[in-house]
Amino acid sequence: MSLNSPIFLKRSEENNSKFVETKQSQSTSIASEDPLQNLCLASQEVLQKAQQSGRSKCLKCGGSRMFYCYTCYVPVENVPIEQIPLVKLPLKIDIIKHPNETDGKSTAIHAKLLAPEFVNIYTYPCIPEYEEKDHEVALVFPGPQSISIKDISFHLQKRIQNNVRGKNDDPDKPSFKRKRTEEQQFCDLNDSKCKGTPLKKIIFIDSTWNQTNKIFTDERLQGLLQVELKTRKTCFWRHQKGKPDTFLSTIEAIYYFLEAQKPAEEACFSDDTTAETI
Repeated sequence: MSLNSPIFLKRSEENNSKFVETKQSQSTSIASEDPLQNLCLASQEVLQKAQQSGRSKCLKCGGSRMFYCYTCYVPVENVPIEQIPLVKLPLKIDIIKHPNETDGKSTAIHAKLLAPEFVNIYTYPCIPEYEEKDHEVALVFPGPQSISIKDISFHLQKRIQNNVRGKNDDPDKPSFKRKRTEEQQFCDLNDSKCKGTPLKKIIFIDSTWNQTNKIFTDERLQGLLQVELKTRKTCFWRHQKGKPDTFLSTIEAIYYFLEAQKPAEEACFSDDTTAETI
C-alpha cells in the first residue's frame, strides 16, 4: 500500500487526533490533581534569611521563636513584618481552637499571620454568639447533616426566608397583609437575583480529630449550616496517623474552601498590594 494513499493518510490523521486528545486529557488530569496550581506565591527570601540567622525574639512577649510567635500571632524580630504579604479574603474567618491543641503545631496561626484583618482565633470554651446570624454563617465540619460548598447559597437563602416568615407570622395582622409582606421580602430561590451568596463568615475547628467532638457538640454551634469538603485530600506532611487522607489540616481546609468559593476566572483573591500564600 502506498504511503500517499487516501486510506493511509486518513488513518494517520485519526492516530494524530487520538494522540492529541490523549495528551490533552493527561494534561487536564495532572492539572486537576495539583491543588495548588493557582496559588500565588510570594518570595521566600525573607524566611530563608531568618532560617540562616536562627531563632529570634518576639517583639510582644519576648519569647524565642523561629519565623513567628505562635502565642502572639506576629512575625519575630528577624522577619520584618513589611516583608510578609497580607492576604485580602472575601469573607471573615473564625477559628475555634481546642485548649489542648499545641500552639506550635497549629496551622490556624498561619492564616492569622497572613490575613490578620480577616481571621480571628478563639480558644475554646470561648465562642462568639452566632444565633442571630445563622443565615450568614457556616461551619466547616463533616457529618451526616453537612452539605457541599456549591449548595451554601441555596440553604442560606432558605434560612433568610424562614426568618422573615417567623417575623411576619403575627396573628393580629390580617392574612392578606402578611401575604403581601412576604411577597415583598421573599424572592424565588431560582431567581438570579437571589443567587448571590449571603455568606459573610465561615467557622473552622482547630484541633486533633479525636478532640473535635467537644467543640462540635457545643450548643453555641448547633443549628449552624454545616459544610463538608468532600473531594479534597491532605498534602500536609504531619498527617494524623490512623485517619483517612480526606481529614485536612486547618490551613488546608481554609485554602480549599476559599478556592472553591472564588470565581473561576480569578487567579487568586489578592489585589495588587497583596499576595496569597496560604
